[in-house]
Amino acid sequence: MSFEQAFTLDVPSTTQNLALIRDFVNRISAQAGFDADEMAKLELAVDEACANVIEHAYENEQGKQVMVRASFDGEVLRITVVDTGKGFDPSGVHQADLKELAEKRRTGGLGMRLIQSLMDEVHYEIGPGNKNELQMVKRLRKPGA
Repeated sequence: MSFEQAFTLDVPSTTQNLALIRDFVNRISAQAGFDADEMAKLELAVDEACANVIEHAYENEQGKQVMVRASFDGEVLRITVVDTGKGFDPSGVHQADLKELAEKRRTGGLGMRLIQSLMDEVHYEIGPGNKNELQMVKRLRKPGA
């Protein structure tokens, strides 16, 4: 029987704080029992989500808050990124063809696709100006499973 452990990190919305967020995710995912490869994927997904909040939801306006909540039990790690900025509808984002992006040497447009490829589940709840929540779930792979 395992019990859930929960942690919260609340930081000002500057890209300088992305290192703090990555460290937080790294420590939590290690404590949850993920291996180095899975920890790197979790760190990348959360880093991308928080960078998107700072750049797009807050339009690089400092003084706003980015909250990262993490909880885990013996089976899954749930990470939620919360902001009060502009929301967006992920289903309305044009998912450009990867080959097309590479040919045009375009950056951007990969954030949600990247996050979805790194996580087992991704849910987005929009409340623009009130509260937006990006919920990400990663299942713990048991050795030999």
